[in-house]
Amino acid sequence: MPAPTGAKRATAADRKFVSALARGIEVLRAFGARDVWLTNQELARRTGLAKPTVSRLAYTLTRIGQLRYSETTNKYALGSAAFSLGLCALGQLDIRRIARPLMQALSEHARAAVHFSMADRLAMVLIDTYRTSESFVVDIGSRVPIATTSMGRAYLAALPDVQRRRLLEELRAAHGDEWATVKKGIDQGLRDHEEHGYCLGLGDWRREVHAIAVPFVPLDGWDPVVFGCSGAAFQLEPEVLRTQVAPRLLTLVGNIRSTLASQ
Repeated sequence: MPAPTGAKRATAADRKFVSALARGIEVLRAFGARDVWLTNQELARRTGLAKPTVSRLAYTLTRIGQLRYSETTNKYALGSAAFSLGLCALGQLDIRRIARPLMQALSEHARAAVHFSMADRLAMVLIDTYRTSESFVVDIGSRVPIATTSMGRAYLAALPDVQRRRLLEELRAAHGDEWATVKKGIDQGLRDHEEHGYCLGLGDWRREVHAIAVPFVPLDGWDPVVFGCSGAAFQLEPEVLRTQVAPRLLTLVGNIRSTLASQ
């Protein structure tokens, strides 16, 4: 997990920015979909904050219910208040409510997993997913890299130029010596989106996984969201993705756009 960048972007001249609040949120963001308990040391490593600072923040977050603390293991887990906040956020996503039956239908047709994701720094976070017993398992809340996945490339393709250039600079710094290879995949994804409206991921993230994704900007000024379909490479061959899955995924996004416009 890359070091957090959000709090570091704030400058001393930004008097409205509350650094203590930002650091507390960094602690909460340190938990991934598969992280149940984390130690103070693990939280410090993931956030880049000093251990004494993390201890004070974790204590405060525990007192207000955002974290739970185990005296037996000396570890922290997300608390009921954090779950409640997340469920409230999901409940306010009209897109998710509209998309769910469409995603389920596509998943059953393609016998693959269908995802709805949003960006968080250098990763795409799965907000919702449907899958069959045959499909590749990626759980809700999982994070996948922007640079090497179809969902991430679709997100990049939908960003305004200024934001895309800024994010590409962050990705370049994060990938170091691998950047030349990673950038080729991104450039191909941008060309695919310009020509066909979708982006592909053919084993770039995981060799055994093929995927396709389409971005959608819900309203003017909103960050793009992405819908994608992924599965085993032997099942979702490139031609299958292009000729069978792509038209249905594009139709799914089109139907969501029409439904939102009519509300």
